Amino acid sequence: MLNGRDPRIDFFRGLALIFIFWDHVPHNPLGQITLRNFGFSDAAEVFVFLAGYAAVLAYGKILRRDGYWLASLKILRRAWVLYVVHIFLLAMLMGIVFFANSHVETRDLVEEMGLTHFVTHPQQALTDELLLRFKPNLMDPLPLYIVLLAGLPLVLPLLLRNTWAVVSVSLAVYLLAPHLGWNLRAIADGVWYFNPVTWQLLFVLGGAAAIHASQPHPAQTQGRLRQPLFVAAALYLLLAGLLTLSWRWPEFHDALMPAALGDLLYPISKTDLSPVRLLHFLALAYVTAKLLPHDRWAHHWLAQQCCRMGRYSLEVFCLGVLLAPLADMLNALAGDALAMQLFSALSGVLIMALLAAWLDYNKCLDETLRTRAAHLTNS
Repeated sequence: MLNGRDPRIDFFRGLALIFIFWDHVPHNPLGQITLRNFGFSDAAEVFVFLAGYAAVLAYGKILRRDGYWLASLKILRRAWVLYVVHIFLLAMLMGIVFFANSHVETRDLVEEMGLTHFVTHPQQALTDELLLRFKPNLMDPLPLYIVLLAGLPLVLPLLLRNTWAVVSVSLAVYLLAPHLGWNLRAIADGVWYFNPVTWQLLFVLGGAAAIHASQPHPAQTQGRLRQPLFVAAALYLLLAGLLTLSWRWPEFHDALMPAALGDLLYPISKTDLSPVRLLHFLALAYVTAKLLPHDRWAHHWLAQQCCRMGRYSLEVFCLGVLLAPLADMLNALAGDALAMQLFSALSGVLIMALLAAWLDYNKCLDETLRTRAAHLTNS
């Protein structure tokens, strides 16, 4: 519902944050169980889709209640906060990476993290940082979210009024962008790793899903009409999972994959959100929604910890970005021993969960103090 909060959204956003952290730690054994190992899409698609879902969920309510201009003001204010956080986070990340690099002799963490531009051209790097053109490894999702959120005031009223028209335009832009070279400039590869012109489709689809979820649906007709779609989506997930697993054994993959089909399928671009990646995520989201139609399971203790991380996704994401190079440093100092790799991966998640718990405690404390103050004022 647009007026409520679905704990399943918070749960999967929290799970995506865990997967992103594990994927960002090189040679992490727990990174072998994340989403990217079982299909074409990964936690980035989950994060962007749910960001669009949550944004329309929150700001759609404000627009209907308080009007367009107040909703736009709050959206842009949030985008500004994210921009400031991005600058601050990048400064902290560089400090941590330089510190870690001074303790690791076997690898150049500065080069691996994409910070060479700052070392060789510090003045230009500072300018590029302010213009969102300098984005070291681990930092790409946040600038993408800033751009998508900043464009939401142009889309939100149209999305609420005519959802399918906005989705159609968004899809057309998505299809045209790779062929016309639409992307934003950046250093290193010359363009953004997450092309906002194509990834906007996933953000818009997340918003459309939030609107769709708020509308009543006849249960009997829905089940009869969508059963073939569920089977097709499940089969696509199965085939994508088998193909992804086959990449571990190139000889086996080459024997199974016809050359003509391989030419059509590859390369699977993450930058432009390749159609097979997009379809894989949409199939995954659809199958998951059908298999978990209720949120009763989300009230279990362990699921609640993940939900809490999802509720404070910005803070937890930033902490995960800072913990990843520290975990990499500890692993390298221990010779990438399995015990240390598991310890650093699980400890990082525990620290992220503790941050979410602390933020939740402070929020509850503030609400309690406001309630007491209002009670004293009224009495």
